[in-house]
Amino acid sequence: MNTQQETIFAVSSGALPSGVAVIRLSGSQSGPVLRKLIKGKFPVSRESNLKKLWDPVDGSLLDHALILWFEGPGSFTGEDTVELHCHGGRAVVAAVLRVLSSFEGCRPAEQGEFTRRAFHNNKLDLTEVEGLADLIDAETDAQRRQAQRQMDGALGQLYSQWRETLIRSRAMIEAELDFSDEDDIPDSVADEIWVELEKLRLEMLDHLSDARRGERLRSGLQVVLLGPPNAGKSSLMNKLAQRDVAIVTPEAGTTRDVLEVHLDLGGYPVTLIDTAGIRESAGMIEKEGIRRALVQAENADLILWTHAPNVEAEELPQSLLTSGAEIWRLNTKSDLGDCAGHDSFETSEVIDVSVHGTGGMNSLLSSLESFAERNIGLIENPLITRERHRSHLTQCTDDLNRAIKAVGYPIELRGEDLRRAADQLGRITGRIDVEDLLDVIFRDFCVGK
Repeated sequence: MNTQQETIFAVSSGALPSGVAVIRLSGSQSGPVLRKLIKGKFPVSRESNLKKLWDPVDGSLLDHALILWFEGPGSFTGEDTVELHCHGGRAVVAAVLRVLSSFEGCRPAEQGEFTRRAFHNNKLDLTEVEGLADLIDAETDAQRRQAQRQMDGALGQLYSQWRETLIRSRAMIEAELDFSDEDDIPDSVADEIWVELEKLRLEMLDHLSDARRGERLRSGLQVVLLGPPNAGKSSLMNKLAQRDVAIVTPEAGTTRDVLEVHLDLGGYPVTLIDTAGIRESAGMIEKEGIRRALVQAENADLILWTHAPNVEAEELPQSLLTSGAEIWRLNTKSDLGDCAGHDSFETSEVIDVSVHGTGGMNSLLSSLESFAERNIGLIENPLITRERHRSHLTQCTDDLNRAIKAVGYPIELRGEDLRRAADQLGRITGRIDVEDLLDVIFRDFCVGK
């Protein structure tokens, strides 16, 4: 049987046990199955009804449930859909799922299969699908807002408009070639179109020059604590995380590996990374920890270079000065006195901080929140949120630029470049040649969504 013709079901709410468990069905058998589970009048579409669920084989009562019936195509998947809001006990849910499995043509849903059907039935494009996935995974308010905008279609609509402009422009250019003897095709239309396409290309380039704000917001800013051993990095990490993430001892070199903690700073996601202390004389294991620390720092958005009193100051590795990361100096353990040594480079901020006080910590938190807002704060225009978007957009602008610059070349060749540019945008929204991409996108969804 074609999997699109099968009716699928799954628990689409949270982990059991719970107060309520939502079991969702989607497919042509949803209505007939519901008729066999309940007695009496069939529910009106989009109206909730309290019903008893019965086992149609032995007539036993399964549960009292709130029933919602959505007639296709006016549903999330575009198919006939049923939601059973049952009591969230494991035994109740298991009984209902057992009965659903007994119906011919019904089977448990796979990961992301409800959303995949919504995509195939043109209820969502791929950018909206990805926005839904991001909304489920959002940990901060800023991530939630960005995901909500993308799920509502802001990004997909922008790319669709650009694609329509390219298709229309190509049609007008080719119309001038094919019907140049017709009175209703102005001779200057092609010249005007190329001017408009150059404006479109510049608009796309502006969209691409966003410092990867959307991608950084989606994944979180990477902030790395770096410095010599015993400079207070692990204590500072525990203080910021408000829990014991890292082991803290007076012994130098306690931290050997990379430790991460996810923070919500003013609604913005930040991944704080503690690393091994940087020093010349180190054993084999500690050297590996230092190597990993430098790798993290080279990929960071912000490096917090730590200094502490009575701790020999180390020079920041030169490779990090050209990594692109912003670098701040933290004078940790400021309650114990002044920090020794000076940097051989200019840091953008110097902050005195102590885990035993509040003033320095409040200053650090405020600075981190301001840094996050500057780098990943939401702006009015839709943001690129994935590398695949950026890759297709870059190829689109290359194709478009080639068509614009190919003055004097046959119009057929320039039109082919415009077609390729439009196809790149179509691949972002998922309407052209993306079958090989779908498994990758939907495998990260939970079952029931």
